[in-house]
Amino acid sequence: MPTVSVKRDLLFRALGRAYTEEEFDELCFEFGLELDEITSEKDIISKEQGDGKAGSASDVILFKIDVPANRYDLLCLEGLVRGLQVFKERIEAPRYKRILPENGEVQRLIITEETALVRPYAVAAVLRNIKLTQESYESFIELQEKLHQNICRRRTLVAIGTHDLDTIAGPFTYTARPPSDIKFKPLNQSVELTAKEMMDFYRADRKST
Repeated sequence: MPTVSVKRDLLFRALGRAYTEEEFDELCFEFGLELDEITSEKDIISKEQGDGKAGSASDVILFKIDVPANRYDLLCLEGLVRGLQVFKERIEAPRYKRILPENGEVQRLIITEETALVRPYAVAAVLRNIKLTQESYESFIELQEKLHQNICRRRTLVAIGTHDLDTIAGPFTYTARPPSDIKFKPLNQSVELTAKEMMDFYRADRKST
């Protein structure tokens, strides 16, 4: 089962009340989840790398919660809170619908023929009036990565990309190129890499962690 780690205090704040460990464990059980572990970043590092490596790590309490394999909507704090609130009948289940922008100008995604050889399908959407805090941004990126590792089968089936529409302009072209012809700056990096350089970089980074 996939596991989501959430900060206890942020979770309780979003739920609108505090729970004892026993109360929250019971709530998870009723909803079909399992509170697998109560830990902290410091405890995790201490177990995996020894006490000497955990000195500056956070003591913030983390709840590690196992969720059903078909409930990918619960793999982040926001989705977990929404699911629990709907279950407790505190809010109604959200209903999403497509709407046109106020100016009537829709964005276009152009898919080139060569792309169909590696990614035969593509879907794009614009989410407007979204404001992210540092915590919600980190939660969003973590969710995206969990989706990549699980339902997307490590990006072999699906790859998800997110961009700030305030910094780019359409129409957008989805194309396929040789790895040596692809250059961009990966997330949280300061230098531009080719696709091959990026794969070598992340392969080396994974071996060192």
